Amino acid sequence: MLKNTDKKSVLIGMSGGVDSSVAALLLKESGYNPLGVTLKLHSISSGEIQKLCGSMVDAVDAAKVCENLGFKHFTFDFEEKFKSFVMERFVRDYRLGKTPNPCIECNRYIKFKEMENKLAELSADFIATGHYAKIEKVGDRYFLTKPKDKAKDQTYVLYMLSQQTLSHTLFPLGDLSKEEVRKIAEQNGFSNANKPDSQDICFVPDGDYAKFITGYDHLPLSIGNFVDGSGKVLGTHKGTEKYTIGQRKGLGMGFGKPMFVVKKDIENKSVILGDEELLFTKRIIVNSATFSAFDTLTAPIKCSGKIRYRQREEQCTIHPLDENTVLAEFENPQRAPAPGQAAVFYDGDTLLGGGTIV
Repeated sequence: MLKNTDKKSVLIGMSGGVDSSVAALLLKESGYNPLGVTLKLHSISSGEIQKLCGSMVDAVDAAKVCENLGFKHFTFDFEEKFKSFVMERFVRDYRLGKTPNPCIECNRYIKFKEMENKLAELSADFIATGHYAKIEKVGDRYFLTKPKDKAKDQTYVLYMLSQQTLSHTLFPLGDLSKEEVRKIAEQNGFSNANKPDSQDICFVPDGDYAKFITGYDHLPLSIGNFVDGSGKVLGTHKGTEKYTIGQRKGLGMGFGKPMFVVKKDIENKSVILGDEELLFTKRIIVNSATFSAFDTLTAPIKCSGKIRYRQREEQCTIHPLDENTVLAEFENPQRAPAPGQAAVFYDGDTLLGGGTIV
């Protein structure tokens, strides 16, 4: 699939990890002229630095791989843009009671967009990454499809890629399993063959979102009350930013029975608690919807969908409400759809598109 007899050049996004390193090797072996590109995204310092994405440690590791494989490596500093388009949005959305997915925003505004912008500057024909996904062309349209290794499927965080982007993007790992990728790395003596995978939120290495948010905008947490559906005060919480829809553990107090976060009232600084059954719904509104499998959703279609990255798909029908908004109606109730997360839709292994849950 990757064979290239024209010696075309490709910018390969190099994270310093095993996936992008093996992707670069496969491109070179397939006849491409690779150019390694690392995007410096932040200057986070942590004991977990080896698990971060977009740090200078990544750039050093990536440069070593490129040197060993015999092609050039470039590091571009996008730290300020990453702050504006990813970190600040993350903080703002959490303050508004949403549960954002910064990896999707990073792919949308930074990684793919900025690598595309470098194509002309570096006289390259394609961009490539170590994502586990596949691109198939049928007629004049490019389709994003699931990879061989379904457990590593990353199409969920790539749903926003346009036809233009897909037309000059390569995913060399689409037909490999993670186990096969690590084996290739070991066989070729890559020092990062067993390097841990990067964490989902690279700029919150310890997973303490609330701590990151207050450290970023220097504002206090929105402390208020736990209340039930009728508005009865059940106790005091530690800040709306510390809770997510569907959460049961870590509420900090007992209620005599299991209680779950079912909603957040940001205006009144309240966290609404209730029985688990209140978390389930069949209907979800999704806005900022984009579709790569077709130009516009003009009529209801049956498909499958999921409202979290690590979730099994469920059968649903998506209905167009306006140009960029759809109603997803699932056959079975979905647990705890969280505003700010992505809902992504499929026809078998083919990604149709997705958007943001409201």
